[in-house]
Amino acid sequence: MATRTSGSEARAGETDRPKGRHRAPARPYGASLLPVTRRTWAPRGHTPMIRHHFKWKRASMAAGLCYGSRGGGAQLAFHHQLDAYDTDTLIGALGQLRRLLGGQKATLLWDGLPAHRSRMMWAWLRRQRSWLVVEPLPAYAPELNPVEPLWSNLKGVELANLAGDTLDDVIAAAERGIQRIRHTHHLAFSFLRYCGLSLW
Repeated sequence: MATRTSGSEARAGETDRPKGRHRAPARPYGASLLPVTRRTWAPRGHTPMIRHHFKWKRASMAAGLCYGSRGGGAQLAFHHQLDAYDTDTLIGALGQLRRLLGGQKATLLWDGLPAHRSRMMWAWLRRQRSWLVVEPLPAYAPELNPVEPLWSNLKGVELANLAGDTLDDVIAAAERGIQRIRHTHHLAFSFLRYCGLSLW
């Protein structure tokens, strides 16, 4: 997969991949009851205010954008749970990704989250080689991950200025955003182009 970053050319994970694989960049995101503040409007002289509940409890969400190597549409995998991801829960999420892809082969691009690098994870990944190849993204390069603009899009629309009473409210809003993105077919490829990436 060719990449271009800030005017200079770079190539990330450029290996000979088997044809017919899906490319699936993935990235987790943490959500809480603290609102994601965005610019909004109010009558002149009335400063907009957001009143919210403050709790440390968080929900974790993971998304994967799945692109077919031979063209066609893109798919969006989404998983959420309370608290942080660990190796066991990420393995469960990858099992759901396999079901979404109908058992087709995939190349997974992801970052250096500690749970991605654990011994248990690498042992599990070795047993999945019949369908899954993993290629790490370069360190400190979120601009190369198409899931980053997906989260930004979600935070700018459904999660913007949301003062939910519970984490269920936040998760429900995120799920509405995921459905919107799934049904706006050009967005998945817009996220890819935003990162300067190409499938061919």
